[in-house]
Parts: sequence; C-alpha cells; structure tokens
Amino acid sequence: MNLVTEGKKEHPKNILTEGKSLLKVNIREYGMYIALFVIMLTFSILTDGLFMSSRNISNLLDATGYIAVLAVGMTLVIVIRHIDLSVGFAAGFLGAIAAILLSQAGVPVYLTIPIILIFGIIVGLFNGVLVASLGIPSFVASLAGMLIFRGALLRVTEKTGTIIVKDEHFNALGNGYIPSLFKMNDLNFLSLFLGLLVILLFIYFEVSKRRNKIKYQFEVISKGMFTVKLAFVSAIIAYITYIIAGYNGFSWTVIIMLAVVVIYHFLTTSTVLGRHIYAVGSNPEAAHLSGINVKKITYIVFGSMGLLSALSGILFTARLQSATTTAGTLFELDAIAAAYVGGVSAAGGVGKITGSIIGAIVMASLSSGMNLMGVGISYQYMIRGGVLAVAVIFDVMTRRKRS
Repeated sequence: MNLVTEGKKEHPKNILTEGKSLLKVNIREYGMYIALFVIMLTFSILTDGLFMSSRNISNLLDATGYIAVLAVGMTLVIVIRHIDLSVGFAAGFLGAIAAILLSQAGVPVYLTIPIILIFGIIVGLFNGVLVASLGIPSFVASLAGMLIFRGALLRVTEKTGTIIVKDEHFNALGNGYIPSLFKMNDLNFLSLFLGLLVILLFIYFEVSKRRNKIKYQFEVISKGMFTVKLAFVSAIIAYITYIIAGYNGFSWTVIIMLAVVVIYHFLTTSTVLGRHIYAVGSNPEAAHLSGINVKKITYIVFGSMGLLSALSGILFTARLQSATTTAGTLFELDAIAAAYVGGVSAAGGVGKITGSIIGAIVMASLSSGMNLMGVGISYQYMIRGGVLAVAVIFDVMTRRKRS
C-alpha cells in the first residue's frame, strides 16, 4: 500500500516517520528482507566475517539455484490454491534422463536441454489435467506423481546407481562461471558490468512504474522515500556484486536463476496472464464469473511448474556432474518452505516471485551459516522447521488483522 499522493501539494514529512508507517503497512512484503538482513549480519558476526566471504556467498547462491527455480514455480501453484509434491523427484528423474541422453545416447547438449524442458512441460500439463479436468485434489494427484517419479528414478539408475555426465558444456551450467574478459583490481569485470546493468534496469523500471502511477493518479510514496528506496536497493545489489566479483564472478547457475526471476516477475506483474493468475487465486468462482478460464490458468501454472522442475533437474545434475538415485529428495519441501518464507499466502492470491527467491536465500543462508558454525544436522532441521512455522503464523496473523 502506498502512502503519499504525488501531484498534490506535499507537506514536509519526516522520512523516518514515513518509513516506519510504510513498513507497518507493508510488513508482509518487507519482513522477509529484514529477516534476511538480520540472518546475514548475525552469521557474519558469529563466524568472524567468514559467512560474507566471496567464496561462501558465491557457493551459497550456487547451492540455492535449483531450489530457487522450483520455488518460483511453486509460488504460482500456491497462489492459485494448489500444491505440487511431485516436483522434487520429477526434477531428479528428468535430470537422470538428461544424463542418459548425454552419456549413453550421445545426444548433443543443445538438443538435450530443450527435450528435457519440453518433457517437463508435458509432465506439468498432465498434473494440470488431473487437477483441473478430473477434479482430483492437487495434494493427491501430485503425491501420486511423486511416487511414480521416485520409482522411475530408481528404475533408470538401478544398474549403476550413478550416471556420470562428462559433457563440459552441460556441467558448466552447474559449476561454470561467466568469462571475466579482463580483471580490474582482481575483480571479474563482466560481473561488475552486469551488476551495474541490473542496478540501471532496476532504477529505470522503478521510475517508469512511479510515473505511470502518477499519470493515472494512483498513490505513491514521497520523492524522498522513493530516493532512499532506490539508493538502498542499489547499494545492496552493488555490494553483493562486489563480493561475487572478488571470487570467480557470477556463475551460470545464478545467471539462469536471475533470468527466471526477471521473466516470471514480468509475466506476473505486467501481463494479462499474471493478473488472471492472481484473480483465480483470490477467488476462483468470481474469476470464472468474470470470464477467466480457470481451467486454462491451472493448466498454464502446472505446465510452468513442470518446466521449472525440468530446469531444476538440469541444474542439479550439472552441479553434481552426475545423476543419482537420491536426486530430488526433499526438493519439493524446500521449494514450499522458500515460497512460504518469501511471503506467499496459504489462502491463495498473494505472493511475489521476488519474495520466493528471497525465501530460498533465507533458507540457504540458515543452512550455510549453521554449517560454518558446526551446528548438528538435527538442530538444523528443527531450526529451519521453526522458521517455516513462524512464516506461516505471520501470514495467518496478518490476514486476521486485515479482515
């Protein structure tokens, strides 16, 4: 919710006061960013700065990639009031098929990747048909899919247990980095350039969005608060870019993750399809009465989830440089947790793509920080479970206040 109307005569307003008011009104949206900042600051202090080292941040983002991609798709599934438990083993199975095509069938990488992505869309559409056309609850339909893909993964990997992938171009998707072009004070120049480009694009889109709101007489925050927002976000992007550029620069995994975020953010915020998805999530009956094809939207969202499951499987297989019998285990739970921590509502109709990525980074940061501190795996699971519970409780409480 925005607070100050542009075009009317503005009264002097303390930026700190406005910031507090803005945070209170939009606590659901900004709370996850605050949580991420607190987590990173805490672990940085407790590990004497090791947590924020270039190597650790780079590894953290790489390890987040395949879950973040799943979280993007899962966010839209939850927004339309459904769930998909099959995505984990679907990713593992599709990654194994990619390994088989590359290492045993001799299919080149430039054909393997499109084949797997198309296969993923088909899988997603099948789930969509079960849910939208046959009326099977998504929990049951996707649970059946999870068991099927679990068995299929065991079947294709049962001979060797592990399928090694030796294709350098494919493996680079999970382990490679963008070229430096040249070093500038031991920093990856191309990564610095991309970081600057992201900042400029962010500022451009924010300014354009603000101008459009003013044009159509929507409320916007004051110029001072808007400037603070641009400066703060730009500083965060610049700092993260500087840290990553000090190691090997942006990895291809991060580039792919960012591309997915940009595409899906655009689709959900600037297209008719995006508005229809949130309309269906807010009230399916009202959406149907207003002329929206609810079944079609369900097909699209589940097809998208299948596509991103395939991409996640590709990234994970490339990262391990192999396909294993355990690939995909608990991926779906990590994706669901990332979506809820990122602000998606269990009631449907609420959730942002950028939030799901922040949620994935929050969960990955917890694991990375606790690993650096030597916290036992049993405590790690309990702490991550507690964070998820808090996120859902927060969602319920904020909805009660609004109602």
